[in-house]
Amino acid sequence: MNRLWICLVFVLVWLSLWESAETRRTRFKPTPPPKPKQTEKDKAIENLAPGQNINIDQMSGKWHLISVASRCKSLLQKGFKLESTTINLNVNGDTVSIGTITKLNYECWEIKQNFKTTKTPGHLFLKGRTPSENVDIFVVDTDYSSYAVLVFKRTGNITIKLYGRKGIMPDKVLDAFEDRAKTFDLGLDLVFQFPHYGFCESVDKVLEIP
Repeated sequence: MNRLWICLVFVLVWLSLWESAETRRTRFKPTPPPKPKQTEKDKAIENLAPGQNINIDQMSGKWHLISVASRCKSLLQKGFKLESTTINLNVNGDTVSIGTITKLNYECWEIKQNFKTTKTPGHLFLKGRTPSENVDIFVVDTDYSSYAVLVFKRTGNITIKLYGRKGIMPDKVLDAFEDRAKTFDLGLDLVFQFPHYGFCESVDKVLEIP
């Protein structure tokens, strides 16, 4: 009889220890690390979209490049040595042709590129040689007659450009552009003002980018 009680006690103690081990394993189960908190820049990129009811046809014609907000290395290297730049925008069906005219090595060049429209009005697409070189362009704001703000997105990198029908822009438009740039973590030190004089009157050379 004593042996039977001893066996029962041994079994109960063993079960108690086994359940405690299970409880400990559950209690100390590692938890996955928390997801990194989204920054204002991340949210701005995630919510990037063209303005409402953008009519790309009304953007046809000549525009002056006023300001650029970007971390582009070439802009950072040039600093204040920027050349006046204009674009000519033409719409032909689902193709938007843009000719950029600027000075390179004291010669006036026109660089031609063809963008494709998408199902979303105000969203253009430029196919690169590789997927990492694809560029999405969003017309985020424009009144068609005086200013236009375009956002260029390439593999998470953002460049914002302000264009004007004339070479000079009111302060309120410039301020709004700089405020928009800040939401993409592009401060004033990354905003480059282009000169509004010395524009090319004619073109010396043409470069077509397929």
